[in-house]
Amino acid sequence: MLDRIRAIADHLTPRLIEIRRHLHSHPELSGQEYQTAAYVAGVLSSCGLKAQELVGKTGVIAELPGTGERADFLALRIDMDALPILEKAPLEFASQKPGVMHACGHDIHTTVGLGVAMVLAELGVPLPGPLRFIFQPAEETAQGARWMVADDVMAGVAAIFGVHVYPSVMGGDIGIRYGALTAAADDLEINIVGESGHGARPHEAIDAIWIAAQVITTLQQAISRTHNPLRPVVLTIGQIQGGRAPNVIADHVRMTGTVRSLHPDTRRELPGWIDDVVAGVCQPFGAKYEVSYRPGVPGVMNDPALTQLLEQCARGVCGDDHVQVIGEPSLGAEDFSVYLEHAPGTMFRLGIGTPGTPNHPLHHPKFEANEVAIATGVTTLAYAIVRYWETFQVSLPEQGQTAHDSKAA
Repeated sequence: MLDRIRAIADHLTPRLIEIRRHLHSHPELSGQEYQTAAYVAGVLSSCGLKAQELVGKTGVIAELPGTGERADFLALRIDMDALPILEKAPLEFASQKPGVMHACGHDIHTTVGLGVAMVLAELGVPLPGPLRFIFQPAEETAQGARWMVADDVMAGVAAIFGVHVYPSVMGGDIGIRYGALTAAADDLEINIVGESGHGARPHEAIDAIWIAAQVITTLQQAISRTHNPLRPVVLTIGQIQGGRAPNVIADHVRMTGTVRSLHPDTRRELPGWIDDVVAGVCQPFGAKYEVSYRPGVPGVMNDPALTQLLEQCARGVCGDDHVQVIGEPSLGAEDFSVYLEHAPGTMFRLGIGTPGTPNHPLHHPKFEANEVAIATGVTTLAYAIVRYWETFQVSLPEQGQTAHDSKAA
């Protein structure tokens, strides 16, 4: 079966590269993926799949029916959106939209998802259960997964696969991670309210800028002294606004940032901890404050049984020397985690690096992807999908439960 999948994927590779380059040249921002969605739906329809557009606002779903008794869906999630970045990579197929770029590899993801559909359609082997393709918008704003879930794309789904490119993993290689893959990402806003005054007489005012500086410094210092260092937390203030003139003491400062954490218990404690730290700085100097902590997306926690299946399939496709078991999670975020609130799943790293080149990181204006990754991703996922039903004779348990009902092949 693997040999047939590989042969079809290799035959389709020139067409898949054309698809990828079209998508790269025509990027669309989060929530604006109308042309991308239409293009995706057209390719899916050409494979004989009935595509449904305008799901989750600008998403697309399609289903490959199963012929067995299994009614539970296996799902494959693919994200489609680009970033507001001016492309500086010297590509013949560079973005035709100034200021918009596929700098996170979602054009590769979309191509891989379409490639899996094309391979399975051409394979002609009936699957024991149904497969749902989820082409999601707005991953970069961490909204798209919730939009899709709100439109019931996880109804009947027993398990879900996801993929994300990684520049530090070489093209043709696969990175597998057991357990936590990414961090929870929450939004933070802090407002400091002081009293305005003349810049020459600070004792007559309450300097919101100075106090804000103390808040930032204290938060960063306190993290290292009050949190378990084996449970990492990253707090970054990325934006600060305040003041009206050089000689006027500011009476208001607004700061916004992001908070990343890996452990649920730590995440639950963070809002109260931040509030206490800010209060401890502001109150002695008479300043008022307001802390707004908005939960974002949880961390991606890969299901062990599905991850083991994916690792076995990756080793069969790539060979042992081209499969890495990743030892540490990323403090980046991925709204694939939203789907994991409804079914167990796993996401892997698809290598796109090229030996001997800089391999710029994700979200970089010179980001490039080694297109050899496309066939690797398509073959690995198609093979894992075919193997899924023979590996799990019954549905996987709900996320967070044990996998004692799952039967390994």
